[in-house]
This record gives sequence, C-alpha cells and structure tokens, in this order.
Amino acid sequence: MHLNQIAFQDPATNVYLHDPSIVRLDSGEFLVSLNYHGPGSPRSIEDEECLTSLYRSSDQGNSWSFLTYVNYCFAANLFVHGGSVHLLGMDRRFGSICIRRSDDGGNTWSRLAPEGSDPARIVGSAEEALRTQSQRICAGRLFQGGPGEDPPNYHSTSMPVLESGGRIYRAFEDCAPKDWPGIHADSSIRRMQAFVISAPSDADLLDPASWRMSNKLPYDAAFSSNWEVPPVKPGWLEGNVLETPAGSLWNIIRVNTAPVVDMAAVIRVHDEGRRISFDPANDFIDLPGGMTKFVIRRDPESGLYCMLCNNNTDPRFPNQRNVLSLCASEDLIRWTLCKTLIEDDSGLPWEESIGQVAFQYPDWQFDGDDIIYVLRTAYGGAADYHDANRITFHRLSGFRDFLPLLPV
Repeated sequence: MHLNQIAFQDPATNVYLHDPSIVRLDSGEFLVSLNYHGPGSPRSIEDEECLTSLYRSSDQGNSWSFLTYVNYCFAANLFVHGGSVHLLGMDRRFGSICIRRSDDGGNTWSRLAPEGSDPARIVGSAEEALRTQSQRICAGRLFQGGPGEDPPNYHSTSMPVLESGGRIYRAFEDCAPKDWPGIHADSSIRRMQAFVISAPSDADLLDPASWRMSNKLPYDAAFSSNWEVPPVKPGWLEGNVLETPAGSLWNIIRVNTAPVVDMAAVIRVHDEGRRISFDPANDFIDLPGGMTKFVIRRDPESGLYCMLCNNNTDPRFPNQRNVLSLCASEDLIRWTLCKTLIEDDSGLPWEESIGQVAFQYPDWQFDGDDIIYVLRTAYGGAADYHDANRITFHRLSGFRDFLPLLPV
C-alpha cells in the first residue's frame, strides 16, 4: 500500500501520533496538526501529553514539510475563521479548554494565558499594556481545568466546529474521574460527561467572556440496560455538532456499545448552546462506525451529510479499525455505505490485522469536487492498532459520484 505520509514515529520511542486535523488556508496551502501520545511523549507539569506539531503542504498535499510546534496544545481541531486559522482543544490531554490563533498562516501562534490568571492582565511589555487587543490575544484559556487529576478534566479530539445561526459550536467532554470507558465502580460517579461550548461568530474567540458552556450530561448505565445485549462498559465521547435539515442542532456522539457495534447517540442542543438533552428511548441511532471516532460534514452542493468512519465488517471485533469508509445520509438518521476507502492489504492474519492495523481518527474537508482527509494510521510495524506510527494524507476525487441520488 502506498501511503502519503505526513509524519512517522518509530514505536521504539514509546511515542505515538494522534489526533490529526486538516484545513485549507485562504492561501490555498494545506495545514495539518497532530499531537503526541504515549509514555515517551512530551509532558506537562501535570504529567499529561501537551505538544502539537504543524505540517504544511504547498502542492495540494503531494508533499509535506514540518512547520512548527505549539506547546500546551492537545487534541485540537484546525479551522479558519475571520481570515485567521485557529486551534481549538485543550492545553494538555485532560486539562483546560483553550484556543490559539495564527494570523500568518500557522507560522506563529497566540500566547496562552497562564493557569488561574486574569487574561486582561497578561501582557509582555508596557507597550502591550496600552493595547487592549494585544491583551486579549494573550488569553485563549476558555474554561479552566482542575489541577492534576482534580475535575474538571476536559477531553476531546480533533472534532469539527459548526457555524450556525450566528454562533460557533464545538463538542467536548469532562472526564470525571479521569478514565475511560464505562461506569466507575462507584455507580454514583459517571465518566465522560458530554457538553458543548459556543460563541458568537463575530466575537473575539480568544476572549473567554465570548464563550458559554452547556450543562454536562453523563452517560447513565440505565440508558442501555434494557437492550437485548446491554453494553459491558458503556459511555460516550467525541461528538459532532451538526445542524439538521429542520434547523435543529444535534451532537451526534460515539458510544461504547460493545459487544454491540455500529450505534451512536443523538444529544440535542437547545437555546443557542445553553442546554443539552438526551432521551434514551428515541435518541440512539444505527450508525456505521459508531464505536470509534467519526466525522460528519454537510455537502453544500448536494445537501447530503457525508461521514468518514471505521464501519464494522466483523462484529466479533468491536474495536475494528482496519477499514475506513465513506457513508452518506439525507437526515442524519438513515445512513448508506457509499465506498470503502481503505482496507488492510498487509497480508497479516485477520486477527493480527485487527490488533495491529488501523486507519482511524479521520479528519477531513470538502475540497471542490474532492474530499481531502488525514488519518491516524497504524500500519507497517505500529505498536498496536491504537498507538499509531504514522499520520497520512489522502484524497477522494469526485466524491459526489459515490453518493446516493436524492429523489427528484
């Protein structure tokens, strides 16, 4: 298999590559971010992974060059807004929700206010103190995480932002206590509480005062306890905020449903992101790849929702990630498998392939008639399927040729 490799990490280093994100800049260049995971990775003073790297392509993704590092930035998604490129994630693996901005195509990034600081008082010189805008550029720490392992322990990966009704939305979770998956031994403690944050589209996105957070919604084991085959360690994480055809906002979120596969949940977003809700009787949906990270975006030309996902082809292995596919839906409820994009060709025995190979954690964008996407790829000697040794770039040309036709 030929892989257009952006980055490689030898697993002997005990460092693994995670959370890729991709965006096309206004200049036409592609920018990709990734971060580092594992016992050998760069750590914060809280002993959490905390470093992001950026790579740039000036030739439509054919070749890539390292651009820069952004410290205290983790599991962030890239997006362009107001002529600037942003990274929205955390300052460490389980930390504060933070945003960074670059006004020069990713070369340099806004500074991050120290933990517990007043952003309006973080200045680098007397000259900066005279400029309110410069003061705010130093902010970026939107919601403060707890010290060490004390909650809140904010979590995410490179999930999309949605702009709808004059606001920007993004899904996150609070992992309290800091572990995954399922319900804690103390049944009163619920893990991975889902929520959304949002801000006015015309606001200063680096100003914490611009942002609001919804209520936090934990996964209750009772949500799925009456299933014919209840999940062993249920929980949810890594949601996609989307606008439905009727104009409602949903957070479609990955659910750990093993041994059941290919299901997800719809968390409803109300009142401009002030409140979220979930009805277990109605809000579980059949969704290919619902056990792993998936990314959904709406095609502005066809109106169909497109999704890149690890659809399950062998229910014996709920953790399967060695197949990546394109799916589509008209209503976010009924999904059609459109095309298998990648599957393992390494020749490994099937069970070894399940354990060693993955084309996972996609992030992608529409690029005219194509879809461009990046993957956390475990292939050709990775430590295991989860701990990837490569970040790879891919293009699906003429993607609309594979979408189902809508009735006339």
